[in-house]
Formats: sequence, structure tokens, C-alpha cells
Amino acid sequence: MNWQQLISNKRLGQELRHTERHDERSEFKRDYDRLIFSAPFRRLQNKTQVFPLPGSVFVHNRLTHSLEVASVGMSLGSDVAREVIRRNPQYAGTVIEELGTIVASACLAHDLGNPPFGHSGEKAIQTFFSEGEGRRLKDRVSPLLWNDITHFEGNANAFRLLTHRYSGRREGGFVMTYSMLASIVKYPFASSYSGTDVVGGKEKFGFFSTEADTFCRVADDLGMIRLSADGEPPRYARHPLVYLVEAADDICYEIMDIEDAHKLKLLSYEETRDLLLAFFDAQTQKSILDRIKAENIADVNERVVYMRACVIGKLENECVDAFLRHEQEIMAGTFLGSLIKHISDVQRQAYARCTEVAYGKIYHSKPVLDIELGGYRIMETLMQQMTDAIENPQRFYSQQLLRRVSSQYEINAPDLETRLMAVLDFISGMTDVFALDFYQKINGSALPIV
Repeated sequence: MNWQQLISNKRLGQELRHTERHDERSEFKRDYDRLIFSAPFRRLQNKTQVFPLPGSVFVHNRLTHSLEVASVGMSLGSDVAREVIRRNPQYAGTVIEELGTIVASACLAHDLGNPPFGHSGEKAIQTFFSEGEGRRLKDRVSPLLWNDITHFEGNANAFRLLTHRYSGRREGGFVMTYSMLASIVKYPFASSYSGTDVVGGKEKFGFFSTEADTFCRVADDLGMIRLSADGEPPRYARHPLVYLVEAADDICYEIMDIEDAHKLKLLSYEETRDLLLAFFDAQTQKSILDRIKAENIADVNERVVYMRACVIGKLENECVDAFLRHEQEIMAGTFLGSLIKHISDVQRQAYARCTEVAYGKIYHSKPVLDIELGGYRIMETLMQQMTDAIENPQRFYSQQLLRRVSSQYEINAPDLETRLMAVLDFISGMTDVFALDFYQKINGSALPIV
């Protein structure tokens, strides 16, 4: 792969049209602005990241997480661009200079496809079809679609949201640039590879069968390496910028979850301090603590904020170095693993320790389990009610329920597969609060009072 082909400002849905511009923004800055002002992005403020949505203590939701990831992604992309141009002076003054903006835009979009209630909502959709009442639909849809929905993946759903033409929407969905779209696809292959050795047995894939042709068009135009043979489901090597988007996400979710756990008193100050200082050698640790003392930072939350900022800065530099050290492998499509797995030993071990603590004390904590259990039941019920309605649209209750769905979704399409994907579009786009409210209303436990 080569940078000049990989970085393209061609827009999906506008390939053959010339659009007059009235300002000096680059096409990639337009991507960024379009996402910031979009309704799906705004809805992230009411979607769970890890912990339940805040009461008296404000923790991260999907929106604040995405903004922080975009900030780190901007730094990663800009630092890589600077060094790539230093090594290749002919790239100066080209779109290569905008790697930071492209990565930041992809970071804003990376969670757009996640359903309500975090990973519990994602799992509820999968298991509704693989274990629940949705199994009855297996013989009524194509094997391709069945594989997609039994492995439902937020990453693939984000690509669909940005590219799919819903009713009344222009061709190309959000009409984003090719490079930005490729940069959000962390798993650039079809769902038939999900659960195989290609992804280490994980249930991951990058696009639904409904958007496979779109992804292939983007990937081929950018010169991404195709790994599948003719006649096989599509599989590609990652676009290089995916590694930077992934690194920004890895840095933010792990370190910010530690900070949130401290705020919620799941971790003591001493535990949190030791986890964060472990990213540094003894001399740097002393320097950080001396700075805290010199600045007279008495509040333990503010101390954690300062140490967290130091860690994020360190990991950002480490990931840039890892990318540049392995640039040749990345461009050849042979690089394995994430950038976090290729940082220096001290930082990698400290990161692994944070992951271990988060798994034991955060992700299995009572507040997190409670939201996952409740969210799972809500999502399961919504899936049951909505799929029954699209299977039997002639029924009175089905008609009433389907009228609650926005006209932008193809919920009344003549074929079952399109209606089924419209149900997934509708439910996955809900906020936590809207999902709960809708659940209560259709169960008769919350009625509007006139």
C-alpha cells in the first residue's frame, strides 16, 4: 500500500459529481464537522460507555469517550504525518498532512454503531437470534444475513450507518470521504470470518453483507491489500490509519476507566496512583509526585487527573514510535496485533496490569453488572416485539407499533430481510433512556398522563 493512494478525499456518493465549495475547509475537516453536528453523534451522550449514566458523580458516556479518543487520535495522526513527510519530503503540501484530521474524524465515528447499554446491548441482539426467539427466522433469511445478525457487531453497524442509503437519504449515507470510512473498519472482512483464526476466535467483523460491495469499492480504490481469493467472502488488510484509531481508543478507554473507577470509589487513591505511576521509571515517578507537591494539589481526584494526563501523553508517544518502527509491515499488510502490544516493555506491562484490574474490579462490579442485566432484558424485549411486528404487519398491534418507527427506516419494505435490518437500525440507534422509555410504554408500565 502507498500513502498517496491510501489518502483520498473522494466522497462516497459524490464520485461523479462536482460540488461547489464556499469556504476553505478541507474535505477531511468537512467529515469532522459533519459528524460533530449529526444526530447519531449527539445521541452518544445518552449511551452507556462502561458505568451506568451518571447520578451525582459524572463518569464517561459514549460521547465524552468519543471526543477524548478524537483528541488523542488527532495527536497520533499529526505526529505520524510529520514523520512520514520528513522521511518522504515529496509528500509536503499534500493531503498526507491531514492524517490527524482523518484519524480524529474516524475516532468520532468509531462508536456510532453501538447499541444502547454498551456491550450488553450488542450481546442481546446476537443472542436473540442465536439462542432466543429469533432462531425461528433462520430459514427465512439468507445464510449471509443470518451470519451477520447472529454476530451483530457495533463496528460493522457504524460502517452501515455512515454508508447505507435509508429511505429519503442521499446515496452514500453521510457522504464521507473514502479514507475516513476505511479508517473506522477495524476488522476489514465479512462476518463469515467471525469466530475463526483470522480474528483469534473473536466474534468480530467490519461490515454487513448489505454493505460489502460498498466496502470493497472503497478498499479497492484506496489500494488496500485484498487477502481473500476470488469467490471467497471479502477480506482485506487494514487501512494503516485504523491502527491509530484503535490505539487512541485503547489508550482512552483503559486509562479513563481507571479514573472513573476511582471517582466511583471502586479503586482507592493508592491503587489508582500505583497503576498510573507504573507506566514510568523511578525517576519520572519522582518527578510527577514532586510536581504534584510543588503545585500543592491536595484533592486526590485532581492528582489522579494529572497522573492520568501524564500516562496518556506517554502512551501517545509510544504508539507513534511503534507505528513508525513497523510502518513497512503495516503498509505491506503483515503487521500483527495492535500498536499497544508493540510499545516498550514497561508501558506494556503497566497497561496489562490496568486491564487485569479493570476486568476484575470494574467490568464485573455491581453497578456495571446491574446495567448489563437490565439492559439485556430491555433489548431482548424490544427485539421480540419488533421482529414479531415485521413478521406479522397485518395485525392491529403490529401496525400500531410500526407507526412508532421513524419514516427514515425501511420498516415497511416488501421483503423481510430489509425490514429486519430496519429493526436493527432502529433499535441500535436508540439511546439508553429512549430504549427504557420505549420498553416501558410497549409493556404498559408507563403511560403518558394528559
